[in-house]
Formats: sequence, C-alpha cells, structure tokens
Amino acid sequence: MEKQTVEIGITASKETDFSEWYIQTVQKAELADYAPVKGLIVLRPDGYAIWESLQETFNRRFAREGVRNGFLPVLIPESLLGREKEHFAGFNPEVFWVTHSGNSELGDRLALRPTSETLAYTMYSKWVQSWRDLPLKINFWNTALRSEIKATKPFLRTSEFLWQEGHTVHATKEEAERQVHAMLDIYRETVEQELAIPVISGAKSEREKFVGAEYTMAIESIMPDGKALQMGTSHFLAQNFSKPFDVKFADRDNVEHYAWQTSWGVSWRLIGAMIMTHGDDRGMSMPPRVAPVQAVIVPIYRNDKRQRDDVMSAASEVREALESEGVRVHVDDRDDATPGFKFNDWELKGVPLRIEIGPRDVESRSVVAVRRHDGRKESMGVKDLGPAVRGVLEEIQEAMLQKAREKAAGMTFDVSEYAGFKERCGTGFVRAVWCGDEKCEESIKEETGAEIRVIPLGEEKEQGSICIRCGGQGLSTPIFAKGY
Repeated sequence: MEKQTVEIGITASKETDFSEWYIQTVQKAELADYAPVKGLIVLRPDGYAIWESLQETFNRRFAREGVRNGFLPVLIPESLLGREKEHFAGFNPEVFWVTHSGNSELGDRLALRPTSETLAYTMYSKWVQSWRDLPLKINFWNTALRSEIKATKPFLRTSEFLWQEGHTVHATKEEAERQVHAMLDIYRETVEQELAIPVISGAKSEREKFVGAEYTMAIESIMPDGKALQMGTSHFLAQNFSKPFDVKFADRDNVEHYAWQTSWGVSWRLIGAMIMTHGDDRGMSMPPRVAPVQAVIVPIYRNDKRQRDDVMSAASEVREALESEGVRVHVDDRDDATPGFKFNDWELKGVPLRIEIGPRDVESRSVVAVRRHDGRKESMGVKDLGPAVRGVLEEIQEAMLQKAREKAAGMTFDVSEYAGFKERCGTGFVRAVWCGDEKCEESIKEETGAEIRVIPLGEEKEQGSICIRCGGQGLSTPIFAKGY
C-alpha cells in the first residue's frame, strides 16, 4: 500500500478552523500521532521531552513538600473497587475491564486503572499504623485509562493518558488542608512559569467537585477558542476514604484515629494547553523552558566545500558556546534541504530561537538570531554569545507569558444581566454573581452550556449583589465558561 502524501506545513487557520489547526499542529510538529486503537495516541520524542521537562520541575517542587515518588500496578480487582461505591460509580461507564487470563475466565474482573484511590488507600491502610508513620506523601507517575465516549482530541481527551496523582495522609485536618493549597500553588507556579500560561485558582462548586472529596481546588485557563481547560486539581478528601479503607493511626497516647487525606494531579493536557495558547498558523511556538530544542543553528552556504567547511566550523563553535551555558541546541546540517525549508521546518516545530550563520557572519564574527514568537531579528556577536542567548531565552519566556495574560484578560468578561451572560458564553471566561443554589447552576448549564469552572480564591461578593440567573442574594462570583 502506498503511503499518503502529506502536505508540508499547516494548512488550516487557527482563527477560522481551530480544531483542524490543532490536530495538524500536533501531528506535523511531530509531538504525537494516532495509535492503531481508537482513542489512543503515541507520543513522539519531542512530545515526550516536554512531559519529561514538566516531570523534572514537578519532582523538584514536590520534593520540597516532602513528597516522594512510588509506583502502582495498572490492574485493580473489582471487589476492591466496591469498597468505595460512590466514588467508583462516577468512573464505571468509562472503565476497561480485563475478564480473561489467556483462555481462562477470571473470577474477579480486573479494572484497568481509571484512578488509583482504591488501590493506593488499600496499601496505605497497611503502611499507616502510628503517628510516627505520618505524614505519608507519595506521588505516582503513571497512566490512567478511561473509555472516552466523546470526540477524542490528542492530549485533551484520550482513552489513555499520562498523568501524576499524589496521595497524602495526615494526622490532622489542618495539616491536610495546608497540603491541598500547597499543591495547588505548585501547579499554578509551574504552569505559569514553565508553560507561560496564565491560570485562575479557586474552588470547584459542590456540583463540579471530585466525587469523594470534601472540596476540590483547581486551576483553570482560557484557550484561544473561548473554551476553558482545567489544568490541575487538588482535593481535600477529609476522612471520606480513610474510613472505608481503614486508614487510621494510633496517636502518642495510643488512641486510634482515622487519618485525613488529600489527592492531587495534572495530566498531559498541559501540553495541549501549551499548543493552543502559543501556536499560530505556522505551527508550534514553544516556551523556552520546556522546549526540547531551545536554539537551532542553521548554517547557510553555497555549493562550495571550503565555504561549507568555514560555516560549519563556526556553527560548531557557536554550538559549544551555547551548550556551555546549558542551552539545548541543535545544528541543522542537512545538505538536502534549503535554508528556507529549514526555517519553515523549525518554525513549525516551535523552536524558540533560530541562529543563522552565513559566510558574512563568519567574517564579522557574528550571527543573526530570530525569535520564533514574534519574528524579531537581531545581530549578535560570537563573543559572549552563550550568556547573551541565555538572556534572550528568558526574555522570550516572559514575553510569551505576558502576551498570554493580555489575551486571557481580553477574554474575561464581567456581566450583570443574564442576556449578556448568554451572549458571552463560549467566548471566554464570564464572571457573574451566583446565589449558591445548585438549581441555578444546573439551569445555567442547560440553557447556555456554561458551567462554573472555578470560584476564585479571595473573591468577595459586593453588598446588594444579585444572582445572574434567579435575582436572589448573591453568595459568590464564580468564573463560568464552556469547557473541554
């Protein structure tokens, strides 16, 4: 069978066909591709490198909170899941089941992990016996499997996805709640500082919280198509799992107590958010801190061996100078591609900085640096180039965050009338007063498709404020939006 011819470059417009633009960017920038099984994707090296970069950052920040990494198997017995029926009922329609081992039918079906509370807390009940065992803080880097019944989209909605899930056990309610907020702060800082994506932190409504949690905290971002994306969650589980799973400890007076617990997680949808936030019609645009290649060197020369040798020698010198400063750099030495093709290729892949070196640059001991996010060009001397490029990369990182903040601010609206509320839904974040009644919340979602994404931390209602839906006394001012 002949392979299909693939058009080079992005052929869909981000402005007019966002969904097709996104899928093309994921595939043509070589971040991921579709697997033979529906609903699954394969991460390519650049896509996985971004995930590894996030892992390194999270691990470093988790460690400062006393969190260590562990491993959990993917199979969970059905009988074990039944110990927490309310929690598992929410996942049951999405679960993949293993019913046979070879040709033999299993007596107890095995679930392919949709989430790990039941398995983790079964183990925690063995490991926690005394106050000396607390706090217990473990993070698991793994995959979760949920049969995706809606339209799938790489990184955003797939039947198997990479994520991390942390599970902690504490002696007191106060200590557990502090942990919830500490992890939310880590998520907010990482997403903003590494991915250059602004977020809003806050609480989920009772209706939207994680099943089994006392309350759920989250960070939310608005995407360029006007839909919201949940970027991470941190749950206060109270004793809702410690009691059915018998996670308890003896205190200093040998009195037994049920423990207090938290769980928290992010997934590879962070990569999807980065693509949507920063990409353009030429393809990806990566924030330097997570870019697999931060600077690409493109040598430019005629079909002349001596000229090629001189330019390639200069390119090698520049590469060594950048590597000495910790810059992730690549020299594009392909002889079968023109400089113009290379420029477009690396722009598609989103490399933050392109460094061009031609014969004149060799003579002048300089290079031309081109920034991917805004196309700005500048001449830079080879002397002290490493520190200079490092500085430029930091400038790019900050500029991308600032641009994203301005975009998000322009897509955040305050409304006080329901007619205006309905007009704004689907165009961004809509901030409006709510009475706290779940019936109003349900009506809003049924009539507009928008839901409460987050109730921002520290928000206070104004005196005399009224609910956007029913006109009753306002209780809070949530952020509403349609979401992924």
